[in-house]
Amino acid sequence: MEIYLVRHTETICEKGVCYGQSDVAIAEPFDLVFENIISQLPAEAIIFSSPLKRCSILAKHIQKRIKTISYQEDKRLMEMNFGDWEMKNWNDILPEQLNPWMEDFVNIPALNGESFVELHKRVVAFLSDQISEEIKQPIIIISHAGVIRSILCHHTFLPLKDAFTNKVDFGQVIKIVL
Repeated sequence: MEIYLVRHTETICEKGVCYGQSDVAIAEPFDLVFENIISQLPAEAIIFSSPLKRCSILAKHIQKRIKTISYQEDKRLMEMNFGDWEMKNWNDILPEQLNPWMEDFVNIPALNGESFVELHKRVVAFLSDQISEEIKQPIIIISHAGVIRSILCHHTFLPLKDAFTNKVDFGQVIKIVL
């Protein structure tokens, strides 16, 4: 089974802003970037998307351009919840809050948010619930860098602490085969 992992395109947020589950818009114009993404996808697929608009806008555009067997948005595909850090500049987060997380982002949650292991548990639950061997059609998952890194760790048995060795650019399409 082919699974296409698609990261949303660039957002309107300035570089250095922590925006995890904040529902920020994508930068325009995005038509050419969307066309490039679609050119890397199969002509027919099952589509799953994060409900955040930076993903759902792309997902709905893809849905119009390919034969869609089914389309579903799933909250488990949302980016990490950064809690009190949402929409703050990383440089403005107090070092006594940020440093422990930077040293062990896998297990230590953002202040009033979640840890990477918590994100990973919900992503694995999504995979377990939605992806089965009986599915023969390609699957497209439109999501976020953290979720995609989590899926890649799960797929390759890479330890979560090494998740950032998987580079995931805006608008990138990564194909995996189960």
